[in-house]
Amino acid sequence: MRLTGPLRQRRAQRPAGHRLHPHRARLPGRRRRPGRGRSGSRRPAARRRPAAPAPPGGRMSVLSTVAALTASRTGRAEPLTTVRHHHLDDKPFVLVPLTLAGEACAPLAALAGTDPEHPVLLTVRQPRNRAERFRFAERLAALLLAHIDECRAETELYTVGRGKEKEERLRFQRAPQLLVPNGEGIAYVRLLGRLTRLRATEGPYAVDPSVPALGKWLTWFADLAEFPDSGVLLAMTRLLAAHWATGQSPSEDSHLASLLAWIDPPEGSDGATAAREAEDPAVWPPAGPSTDPVFDRTLHELMTRYDEASDDRGREAVGRQIDRELNGQMLPTWRLMWRGVELLRELPEGAHVPGRWERDRRWFSEYAEYLDADGRPQARRDQAVRAARRLARLEDAVARYEAERAYDDPLVMAEYELTGEAFTGTVTARDEDRFVPGGRPGSQVWRPTLTLRTDARTVPAVGTGVKSPARSDQGARILEVRQEDDGGHTVVLQIEGGFARKRKPPAPPGTLAGTGEELTYTTLNPKAMPSALPDEGDTPWTHGGPPQPYEPTDEDAEETWE
Repeated sequence: MRLTGPLRQRRAQRPAGHRLHPHRARLPGRRRRPGRGRSGSRRPAARRRPAAPAPPGGRMSVLSTVAALTASRTGRAEPLTTVRHHHLDDKPFVLVPLTLAGEACAPLAALAGTDPEHPVLLTVRQPRNRAERFRFAERLAALLLAHIDECRAETELYTVGRGKEKEERLRFQRAPQLLVPNGEGIAYVRLLGRLTRLRATEGPYAVDPSVPALGKWLTWFADLAEFPDSGVLLAMTRLLAAHWATGQSPSEDSHLASLLAWIDPPEGSDGATAAREAEDPAVWPPAGPSTDPVFDRTLHELMTRYDEASDDRGREAVGRQIDRELNGQMLPTWRLMWRGVELLRELPEGAHVPGRWERDRRWFSEYAEYLDADGRPQARRDQAVRAARRLARLEDAVARYEAERAYDDPLVMAEYELTGEAFTGTVTARDEDRFVPGGRPGSQVWRPTLTLRTDARTVPAVGTGVKSPARSDQGARILEVRQEDDGGHTVVLQIEGGFARKRKPPAPPGTLAGTGEELTYTTLNPKAMPSALPDEGDTPWTHGGPPQPYEPTDEDAEETWE
């Protein structure tokens, strides 16, 4: 867009070679040497932080590829799951944002709220005006912080630890859930949090205290969005694509209107036809935060008229027209968001979903308590120790989430059967009275066996520990694998525990499978112990010693986009 007014004058006043970031300036004709960072040192240039990882359910497996081909042939999306793998709150906070084209994070407008019929319109009529941008943040803070306070209204007791370390704590009965249209919406939340959380509430450029409070919460949302098992910040396109396969490419699935056209096409149409119609930006504008280039020209003309208005009355009239145009761009996406919520609610909730939402509520309670007691914002960059701990938590969360999805959903488990990490078979025999030598000389321990016949072409190797979703507290180990003439296998399993602490037969009713029962066993274990790392206070001097608490500085509030 063409610069006008004060911005153009300031740019004209800059000396030649002046840059907004002097440390990035280079001499004319000087090239950056290969293998060197921006500063010229041998340290590699900093990489951009991704918005959020793609959900495990979104990878292209054999079954998802077959489902996509089937959807392409039938003209309607195929289900990838039998249950919903994320919690959906009764009153989620939906945010449909727009940003000004060509700017890193210049808020332009947003539709926000928890009522599908009455969205709240927030607009910035001149996004290049710093004061207007932060007034937008104030209005958004008034909505979101009020929603967060509603979630803090009621508490409940829960127990942590075991034995002597057992203690009772309080957590909120609700946690806020923020829904955005796509992955770019999650990146917007992160950037807006970074823009606002370090702002000063005193001094020449002071902002309202609600602005940094909003930034801290937005950063908390964005940080948890990287964990696949968290449901506090979700992108609708990722949610839908994890539960349905369409006949279009994964990149096209990031377009909310065309994705929903495949899942829920209009009566008398099919997914492919409806998706082509949904690509028309005049009918279905982009879901944001980026805007349509054609609309950008209209917006530029209106903003020019707004700046050049001769009096307040004329400026207000143009401002109302800007509001109407922006509302028209976001309202179709707002309706699609709530249609997506309706479709997802039709799926039954997975068995592990309530437990994951309890963990989200605990994290919400702990962060709210931290803000009440301390209140310091998140650091601009993680320290080395905390980054390592966060990476370990992410790895554990991914493994646990994938295992829980498979335990909850036979369609997800089928993917692991194809890779040999799981198998389903029928119990053909069992030895309930079997004992084996124990760890002490002369001791015997009770270890019954089950023999399963499976049609699986690949099964885990002998000695592998496995578990069954039907009896997730009962471990087993593969003792023998015999391949049959038809390509199937006979697998002998040694059952290890899960008998209500009984150490000799008979097994309590229901704890040992009977002949004829069909069971699935897998190497996945949703209850695997997480990675053990030392406390932060025990960090050795070789790794920098214990990290110091973060203290924000005035330089932190500078807008340096990397």
